[in-house]
Amino acid sequence: MDMNSGDRSDTTVAQVNEPVGFDVRHMSEQQLAALGVSHFAYVKPVIVNGVAGFAIHAADGTPMAVAGDRDVAVAAIVQHEMHALSVH
Repeated sequence: MDMNSGDRSDTTVAQVNEPVGFDVRHMSEQQLAALGVSHFAYVKPVIVNGVAGFAIHAADGTPMAVAGDRDVAVAAIVQHEMHALSVH
């Protein structure tokens, strides 16, 4: 094979990992609940025993912790290699 010929028809090109698309309208309730559980956590303001704080919930709604302020809640999420999302 002549490497300078420009004819690459007989070479194999490695495929790059392309994102996989899917339609969430065809997912089961359990699949939707599990979507992002290990990647995302939600922060929302709460009142616990008369004291204001910020609740941290897993993507499926499971309560994980309560922090005294939002910055601490977000830092805890980031420390666990997750992405913080706000709930209004």
